[in-house]
Amino acid sequence: MSMLAPLRLLREPWNASEGNQSNATAGAGGAWCQGLDIPNELFLTLGLVSLVENLLVVAAILKNRNLHSPTYYFICCLAVSDMLVSVSNLAKTLFMLLMEHGVLVIRASIVRHMDNVIDMLICSSVVSSLSFLGVIAVDRYITIFYALRYHSIMTLQRAVVTMASVWLASTVSSTVLITYYRNNAILLCLIGFFLFMLVLMLVLYIHMFALACHPVRSISSQQKQPTIYRTSSLKGAVTLTILLGVFFICWGPFFFHLILIVTCPTNPFCTCFFSYFNLFLILIICNSVVDPLIYAFRSQELRRTLREVVLCSW
Repeated sequence: MSMLAPLRLLREPWNASEGNQSNATAGAGGAWCQGLDIPNELFLTLGLVSLVENLLVVAAILKNRNLHSPTYYFICCLAVSDMLVSVSNLAKTLFMLLMEHGVLVIRASIVRHMDNVIDMLICSSVVSSLSFLGVIAVDRYITIFYALRYHSIMTLQRAVVTMASVWLASTVSSTVLITYYRNNAILLCLIGFFLFMLVLMLVLYIHMFALACHPVRSISSQQKQPTIYRTSSLKGAVTLTILLGVFFICWGPFFFHLILIVTCPTNPFCTCFFSYFNLFLILIICNSVVDPLIYAFRSQELRRTLREVVLCSW
């Protein structure tokens, strides 16, 4: 298993001895249990791509006053969360590479402290990223079903309180997780949080999906151009399907890994699954790469501002 994988504290169960894990892996048999040897360059490349993409999103939203609204503020916070995922993974990978090649020599105690700090940053960014995915889903739901009351429901003050609450909760929860990581109750809380977000997004997006597939039920279906509206609704339904698919594919394996740590830490097949932890981290980083493409770059106004940012047209 790669020494460069972040989230050291969650990579493998702590309530199974090293010998038992080795025997279980051998018992499960075959090269399948050896995991995947993911090159460090892939971690670095995906991290850099995600960092650049999300930096562009943040810069574009800050630059264009037309994008200074709760919806885009939530997208900006999601971009910052994804940026933190990328930066923390990049930092840990670079530190480990420098130490392995003898370029950087640090005392073991300092390494442990740095490891904990970076792990806390990663955990905080993971929790905040999941939270803002849920917040964006709620915001879109309000936009569609309460369009006339949206600005009275989602005021700037409420948006600021929501964003501050998410960042505060993410920081506190990551600190608790790193401090009490050996307690199964902490992992169960993290798993429960993921399942809550998954159910929330499923319920909201399925409701929006149903509206997109049945335009007759909406006010817009009364317009004289039903064909155009049906095309728009179909695109919306496809977008929602992509959102849920990407969310489940990118986050599901990581949290299934946590579930197995709690339920079957010494089972041979579970141990084999643990050996693929680096792959699950790659999927999370890939989610940070895909998020801007789904949530941000689909906006014509944002794309125009991004071109201006890239061309330095400030």
